[in-house]
Amino acid sequence: MLGWFRALMPREERFFELFTRHAQVTVAAAITLRDLLTGKSDVVEGCKEISQREAEADELTREVLYALRRTFITPLARGDIKDLITSMDDAIDQMNQTARTITLFEVRSFERPMQEMGEIIVRAAELSAEAVGLLASLAKQANRLNELTEEIVRVEEQADQLHERGRKQLFLNQNNAIAFVIGTEVYDHLEEVVDRFEDVASEISAIVIENV
Repeated sequence: MLGWFRALMPREERFFELFTRHAQVTVAAAITLRDLLTGKSDVVEGCKEISQREAEADELTREVLYALRRTFITPLARGDIKDLITSMDDAIDQMNQTARTITLFEVRSFERPMQEMGEIIVRAAELSAEAVGLLASLAKQANRLNELTEEIVRVEEQADQLHERGRKQLFLNQNNAIAFVIGTEVYDHLEEVVDRFEDVASEISAIVIENV
């Protein structure tokens, strides 16, 4: 009887696949951000690409939330699914905010600490993508998931140090007050990106604790 009842209910959507696709889009956006910061790619075109990636990620987020509403049986707690995809989307949203700031103020060159923060953002995105890809095998991969989330926290601490060092260099070396304000805003947005990846790590840690 129970089996018959479950058969009539909306089936589990492919949440893990959607998580993975979102994470892959985020990694692509992170690489684009790093490349425009380091001069490897055109700044204007890079900012446009990040905006396109962010729109793609938004659509995947909507798919997850829609699937959550119509699915009777979910692989994780509903609140965990919503919180995880929201935190993932916040990370790429903040990348887009960084790109919008760069576009608004027509920034074309970037300090060395900014470039290093770009590398850290790629690292955080890749770690998050690996972690998200393991959620479908949560019980077997709990130890690795814990290692990944701990590494994301360490990466975030490195970003904090670069943020402080970069702002100090701006203060000491920048004679133009407007350029100092713009540079500080770019630094703040870059730090926010990594902070949002730390939020992703926190959500994944919570899922591991609740389900293993």
